[in-house]
Amino acid sequence: MDMKAKETELQSTRGKKEIISVIGLGVVGLTTAVGFASKGHKVIGVDIDKEKVRQINNKVCPIYEPGLARALENTEFTATTDHEAAIESDISFLCGGTPGKPDGSIDLLYIEKPAIQLSKVLKAKNDYHLIVVRSTVVPGTTESVIVPIFRDSENVGICANPEFLREGSALEDFLSPDRVVIGANHREAGDVLHSFYSNDCQCPIFRTTISTAEMIKYASNSFLAVRISFINEIGNICKKLGIDVYEVAEGMGHDTRIGHQYLNAGIGYGGFCLPKDVSALIAKSKEVGYRARILEETSNLNKEQPLRLLKLLKKHIPSLQGKSIGILGLAFKPGTDDVRSSKAIEIVRTLLDEGTRVVAYDPRAMANFMKLFPSEIEFASPEKVLAADAVLILTEWDEFSNLDYRDKIIIDGRNVAKAKEAKIYEGICW
Repeated sequence: MDMKAKETELQSTRGKKEIISVIGLGVVGLTTAVGFASKGHKVIGVDIDKEKVRQINNKVCPIYEPGLARALENTEFTATTDHEAAIESDISFLCGGTPGKPDGSIDLLYIEKPAIQLSKVLKAKNDYHLIVVRSTVVPGTTESVIVPIFRDSENVGICANPEFLREGSALEDFLSPDRVVIGANHREAGDVLHSFYSNDCQCPIFRTTISTAEMIKYASNSFLAVRISFINEIGNICKKLGIDVYEVAEGMGHDTRIGHQYLNAGIGYGGFCLPKDVSALIAKSKEVGYRARILEETSNLNKEQPLRLLKLLKKHIPSLQGKSIGILGLAFKPGTDDVRSSKAIEIVRTLLDEGTRVVAYDPRAMANFMKLFPSEIEFASPEKVLAADAVLILTEWDEFSNLDYRDKIIIDGRNVAKAKEAKIYEGICW
């Protein structure tokens, strides 16, 4: 069946549920799989991690993401390590991670290798199959890397469909998106994916070229990173002037041209996406002969920001040698167990280099953080953390607003209001 025929079939069977394969079951892939399954689609998940596949098939969610575990329990969703299972599907979503390399560019191994395996599988299929690149890749990647892999596969269409999922609210973002972006360089492939989404999508569907769709993702994440670094810089100035940056941000946010989102000053952004995507766009810009100055300074300020917390700590404890320092919060943000690019990593390493004894607590991320520091630091209860000589607050978990900070030295990187009751309190930029 050619692409035009497939488009006609989908248009005439509005409400028909497709069979979906999702390849790569990290945060994006698992959320995508569970989300589509909750909408009634038959979903086949593919991942090389045997333990992860076993957990999913036993209805055990391998990651912490609010609502995802319950949704997994209530959906019919099968996981496998066998890429050949994808032949049963109509649409395959490529969701492999694209980690950053030392030079800032992205590693395509986890999307390129599965694509090669999928292309071999699809050679045995006569019916039309749509490949959807959902992974975050720099502009030009799908056309230069993915399209050639399927050049010898007949009846295959390729689209880019970047995700805009925030860790901590990924499932909610999937089920209630702000927009769906479909990139296609051939109208028929775009029509197939548009028909698929329009069956139950209430948000705007924006159609463009593949490269433009890829750039929309990078531009969006880079803009959010710029906002965070901008308000942190304003906060650093406010700290010098004795001004509360949160009041400044509140006043700014009432301007409809600005809004309130991503104006929470603190120790900077982390996680898998923003740092990696900013670095990747900087690297891509260099590749095409352009210096992305704003993005470079955004990244530099973000790297420097958490070190300001340690300078404030030394203001009250000049020599850290032999001292015990408590850490509240290890995840890069509340609502997730993800510690990738968490500011806690660099802070803990620096504290250990200073000869301190570090005792830490996080309601969700201690197991993941323990993989990075299996024996160097102590993981304990919040009460034991608060018994340290001084405490750094690195993640704004709700439960940290219920702790007793009196008679403590608190250096706050996340503006936890209750912590201001401490005997000695310093905010990083307020």
